Amino acid sequence: MSMYRMKDIEYKVKDRTLISLQALELEESEVLGVMGPNGAGKSTLLKLMALLEEPTMGTIHYREKQIYPGTISLDLRRQMATVFQHAFLLDTTVYNNIAVGLKIRKVPKAERRRRIDYWLERFRISHLEKRHAHTLSGGEAQRVSLARALVLEPDILFLDEPFSALDFPTKLELLKDLKQVISQTKVTTVFVSHDLMEIKYLADRLLILMNGEIAQLGSTRDVISYPNERTAEFLAPWNEAAKLQTV
Repeated sequence: MSMYRMKDIEYKVKDRTLISLQALELEESEVLGVMGPNGAGKSTLLKLMALLEEPTMGTIHYREKQIYPGTISLDLRRQMATVFQHAFLLDTTVYNNIAVGLKIRKVPKAERRRRIDYWLERFRISHLEKRHAHTLSGGEAQRVSLARALVLEPDILFLDEPFSALDFPTKLELLKDLKQVISQTKVTTVFVSHDLMEIKYLADRLLILMNGEIAQLGSTRDVISYPNERTAEFLAPWNEAAKLQTV
């Protein structure tokens, strides 16, 4: 049984429909990649899934309980964490940035220290804990942002193009660390990206979004290898690049 289900979802702004989905499900511990052209609605879909925006119509179920329409509880929101393209760190130290969610949840000080130390080490930023956030590089800031999300031990992790502003070597290092974390924690993950390399490396399934609709959804390998008529043109540049690499 799926852990998360959306059905007959529409999201409109004024008279414009930005998202229109018949059905979308998340399985426990899977990584769902989301790609599509600019303006396809990827970030909007992620915000709807993360309960940061409310759909105009439709239903959302979480662990078989309808959560929308309905009152979305604080406890439910705390089972989800989101990391955006920009780190949006607070004007304080690395340690305090990672601690903020735990303090809001009134986690005891000793437990906060244990969990923060663990994630500082996992993302290899223990040496930065006393550094001020504004002194960090882009890669360091995203490591802090990921640690801040995962220290909350969420059921679902939403990632909105977290590597798009990073140079290739930094991105590659962080991708490797994140893959290991996801594999070990089994956290269910929705990963929006514009880079097929990232999707191939992390995602079990791939959703191609076009004009706010699901153009294709399946295993990452199948969608890339057997694109349908709607997605073939979008995926063509990556598939062509893959062919050139084998020449």
